[in-house]
Amino acid sequence: MMFQKLPTLRVIDDTVTGILHPVIEEVPIAVLVNGRHILTAMTSPVMLREFVIGYLYTERIISSLEDIESIRIEDTKISVLTKNPFEILVSKKTVLSGCGGTSSFLDSTHLPHAPQGFVLSPGIIQAAVKAGLTSDLHIETGGIHIVGLFNKEGAAIRIVEDIGRHNALDRAIGFALEAGIDLSETFVICSGRISSEMARKCLIAGIPIVASRGATTTLAVAIAKQANLTLIGFVRSNKMNIYSGAERITGTVMVPE
Repeated sequence: MMFQKLPTLRVIDDTVTGILHPVIEEVPIAVLVNGRHILTAMTSPVMLREFVIGYLYTERIISSLEDIESIRIEDTKISVLTKNPFEILVSKKTVLSGCGGTSSFLDSTHLPHAPQGFVLSPGIIQAAVKAGLTSDLHIETGGIHIVGLFNKEGAAIRIVEDIGRHNALDRAIGFALEAGIDLSETFVICSGRISSEMARKCLIAGIPIVASRGATTTLAVAIAKQANLTLIGFVRSNKMNIYSGAERITGTVMVPE
C-alpha cells in the first residue's frame, strides 16, 4: 500500500464535510553500504531493493550488479554489503522526495555518450507516454510521479510510481539490472520535468531516449546535446518537442519557419 486514508475537511462552497482522503506515503529510508550510512532518501515504501540497486548504480558506487554481495531490508533501513568494501568511497547524503541533484557536483564532461543504433517512431513514444502515465494511484491521490521503461516495440517493461521521479527512475533501472535487460534497447517516459539529474541517470544507465509529458531544463538539454541523449518534452496527443538527438526519431521533417 502506497497511501493512507487520513481524516480531512472537504470544503465545497460554504459546506464543510468530514471525509477520509487517500494521502500518498512518504518515509525516510536509510541506506548503509558496508556499515556506513551513505544516504537517507525520502521515498515511497515500495520496490526498495530495486531502488537501492538503481541508486548505487547511477551514482557509480557500483559498476554492476555483481559488485553487490548482499542486500538486507529491515523496515526503513537497507544494508548493502559489497564484494570490494575498501573500494567504496562515498559521502553521506539526504535525497528529498521533491528534488533531484543527488550529486554534489555535476561534471558533464565525464558522462558517457548515449548508445547509438536505437530508433523509434513518434507514434511509439506518444503511445507509451499515454499508456505509461495512466495511473489509478495518481487519480486517487494526485501525489505521485510515474516513470516507465519501454522496449523498442513500445511495450512496457516496468511502470514505477513514486513521490519523486528520480527515485522512480532509480527503481526502473534497478529492476532492469536485476532482470538482465539491455538498457541500450529501451527508452524512458516520465510524468514530471526532465532535470539534469534525470538526464545524468539515463546516460550512466545507457538509456538513449527520455521523454516526458512535461517540460525540461536548460542544463538537461545542454547535457543531452553534449552526450547525444535524445530528450523529448511536452509529449501530448500528436505533439512533442525534440530538444536533442532527433536522429533517433523517424519520420520527423523540418519545416522552415
